[in-house]
Amino acid sequence: MAFVQVIEFKTKDIVPVQATDDDWQRATEGKRTARRQMLARDHNDPDRYFALVFFDSYESAMANSKLPETQEAADKYMHLTEGEPTFYDLDVIDDRA
Repeated sequence: MAFVQVIEFKTKDIVPVQATDDDWQRATEGKRTARRQMLARDHNDPDRYFALVFFDSYESAMANSKLPETQEAADKYMHLTEGEPTFYDLDVIDDRA
């Protein structure tokens, strides 16, 4: 079953967050299991963001989370954002394009 992780976070400066993600993309080339990523900003609260990360399954998401490069990026994100991020783990039960 497909799986999506949504990460809600706040920051006043998205540029270093995006740079950290770019570094993670390069470092995990060929080994990450994330199939697609999307970053969205709350239209009504410009400091609030949502990262949507798509996986083939919950298991592949957990494998991705265990990568040392993912752990390193997560530590960096914590210093670039305000407060703790909120994670939503979603099993996809219907997907229509």
